[in-house]
Amino acid sequence: MPRSKLSAAAAQPAPVMVFSHANSFPAATYQRLFAHLRDRGFAVSAIERFGHDERYPVSNNWPHLVQQLSDHIRSHAWAQKPWLVGHSLGGYLSVMAASQLGDAVAGVVLLDAPVLGGWKATTLGVIKRTQLVGSVSPGRISHRRRDHWPSRAEAHAHFQSKKAFARWQAEVLADYVDAFAERDGAVWLPFDRAVETAIYNTLPDNLDALLRRHPLKCPVAFVGGLRSAEMARVGMEMTQRLTKGRITWLDGSHLFPMERPAATAAAIEASILNLRGA
Repeated sequence: MPRSKLSAAAAQPAPVMVFSHANSFPAATYQRLFAHLRDRGFAVSAIERFGHDERYPVSNNWPHLVQQLSDHIRSHAWAQKPWLVGHSLGGYLSVMAASQLGDAVAGVVLLDAPVLGGWKATTLGVIKRTQLVGSVSPGRISHRRRDHWPSRAEAHAHFQSKKAFARWQAEVLADYVDAFAERDGAVWLPFDRAVETAIYNTLPDNLDALLRRHPLKCPVAFVGGLRSAEMARVGMEMTQRLTKGRITWLDGSHLFPMERPAATAAAIEASILNLRGA
């Protein structure tokens, strides 16, 4: 099998990618994507679950989650600067961590994480201050999400019957269900629904201000899903500015990394190859 351009000679260290997951989907969900990335020559590092470490609680605008990612990056002595790649929640955390880490980051690739700015960010800030965010964010659904089943087979059947999950590659859905926890004679979601809801309800409204105070010192690219509902809600104006037009589209929904992991890995590699020359 031919190796990618990023596959260096044996004496050269593999390029490092720090991957950050989307809300409610722990890193174990992305095992197929990680395998494709490793086949392309990357060394992949990831935090398994944001928001579940008491040292880094969920709070407004996610400063502790950003710190969790920054601390993870600083704790490694990699031979080269890492590339930060994040899906949805993970994309926002990657941008904010990159602004904090400055020259220590090679670049950022956002996977369906359109950056909220301008009047939409201002409106979000107002909604959060008036405590109405729980009625308009995805948290209105996640707080009452079913979170356990009698068996892994029943959990798998439950998700397979849902439209969004039916589009996932079968192996990815199996990896997600394999990550479920077993306790009290049942299998439980691997991501606490209260944490998921808190993350939704504290979505950052300060990215504009943050990036003005701490401008990024690395280039950014974006890969989006052509059928992503999130893209339609947020818009692309600030993302266009942040990426300087480095935008790629893949067929799929907001969860295209689960639907098309091989194509996603190829798009990530292509984005990084392009950013290397930025």
